[in-house]
Amino acid sequence: MTLHRKYAQDEVDVCIVGAGAAGGVLAKELSEAGMKVVVLEAGPMLDPQHDFASDELTMRKLGWQDTRIVDGLDPLTMGHNNSGRSVGGGTVHFTGVFLRFHADDFRTFSTDGVGEDWPITYEELAPYYDKIEKEVAVSGPKHFPWGEYHGPYPYPEREPLSPNAYLFRKGCEKLGIRSTVAPLAILSAPFEGRPPCINRGFCNQGCMPNSKFSTLIVHIPKAVAAGAEVLPDCMATQVLMAPDGKVSGVAFTHDGQSHVQKARVVILSAYAVETPRLLLNSANARFPDGLANSSGWVGRAIMPHSSYDVMAKFDKEIRIYKGTPVLATTQEFYASNPKERGFARGYSLHAHGARPLETVKGIIGDERGTVWGKQLREAMLDYNYYGRITMVGEVLPHPDNRVTLAEEKDEYGLPRAKVTFSYGENDRKLIKEAVENMSAILEAEEGKVAFVHPDTAHLMGGCRMGDQPDRSVVNAYGQSHDIPNLYVCDASIFVTSSGSNPTHTVMALAARTAAHIIDKAKRQEL
Repeated sequence: MTLHRKYAQDEVDVCIVGAGAAGGVLAKELSEAGMKVVVLEAGPMLDPQHDFASDELTMRKLGWQDTRIVDGLDPLTMGHNNSGRSVGGGTVHFTGVFLRFHADDFRTFSTDGVGEDWPITYEELAPYYDKIEKEVAVSGPKHFPWGEYHGPYPYPEREPLSPNAYLFRKGCEKLGIRSTVAPLAILSAPFEGRPPCINRGFCNQGCMPNSKFSTLIVHIPKAVAAGAEVLPDCMATQVLMAPDGKVSGVAFTHDGQSHVQKARVVILSAYAVETPRLLLNSANARFPDGLANSSGWVGRAIMPHSSYDVMAKFDKEIRIYKGTPVLATTQEFYASNPKERGFARGYSLHAHGARPLETVKGIIGDERGTVWGKQLREAMLDYNYYGRITMVGEVLPHPDNRVTLAEEKDEYGLPRAKVTFSYGENDRKLIKEAVENMSAILEAEEGKVAFVHPDTAHLMGGCRMGDQPDRSVVNAYGQSHDIPNLYVCDASIFVTSSGSNPTHTVMALAARTAAHIIDKAKRQEL
């Protein structure tokens, strides 16, 4: 298929690789500032009303399903629970949980002696959290009890809750654990022509009514209206360099044909796996170990969230497929207290509904051993009687957890990503406590814990930001220490992982980086 391009012969101001949570925000902000912007996206441009289906199996196509080699003592499961592969990226199939990081998340080394401090503070990011919440029309509780921001959110909290969320809140109440309705990037009232959520529950399969936010339906259309060009089905293969030591554009393929987009600034927003992979694969004589990698930190210190699920069986029907997956949460175990708990940092707990295929995946992966055959069939016949809670646990960074290039090549002739991960001792202690607390909440409502599913989600790190060029890849604005017109802006620049879902922070950082680039452009410093 012929690729029609608006700027094929031009050097644009900015070429963004990846149209997900960060890429969408960047494209909107920079194009509305008058910049000539091109966005390259490996996946297709989908239409929610025509391309989405209320079907778990069909909509797995929203995830990045390309083979990635996994390694380490705790090899990660890569796929639907990580990055997306379409315009909108992971925002098309995330649950919509929209949490801010806490101030202590940006200074873990100063407060607990673990991890690394970020080069920015919560206070510096707070105005961008505010901006994104308004753009998304986040719905949330009247008072959010934890962290620095307690509301009010732009839109009122969602109601009614799902049966799974109600049992979670009742279980918490019996144990004296504060809980609240979750802040969500899901509408509780009409906004910009989009309808409020009607609790269909297919958030992870793409939201057909457009009640759930995604950059596909919010930021990308605004970017295009402002003049940005979005090129779907275009796989970036290499960041190109000019003789002056600056990047000059991006090489990409579309339908088997090679193309180049020239640009004055290149921003990589391709996720914690694909961004390091692209930098490493763009090695040249000047940067033999990969672009922006003089420190050797490209690909290092990746961090998932530990995301164990605990399922309990009840005597009454719960029907965990009903409603928005996450409607209730607690951060009562978020504050770090290593002296009393024996480990640093903390976690969030979410009442987390699940559809049948996701439930099967959880059951067969029980930590005590694979469940299959008659036992699996009998468990699924009782599907309606299970409740479920999921943790979002902070995992500490370690340089040996990393993305590297494998020997094996993919369909584009590029080395596949090899993702190596192992939990540390602190991570395991945190998980153990979280599983105990999840079990206690379910048992307080007279559930009998039946399955514990080890899982991970939300990969971060790999190109971390920092003030020290020998210990980081980019500065506090995502600008490469080595190459001034190369930026990285996605979850790969995270220094630590926190105990909160990361999408809100990814988008706030993108808005901050966009403001920085616009300011530099005004001063003719690009």
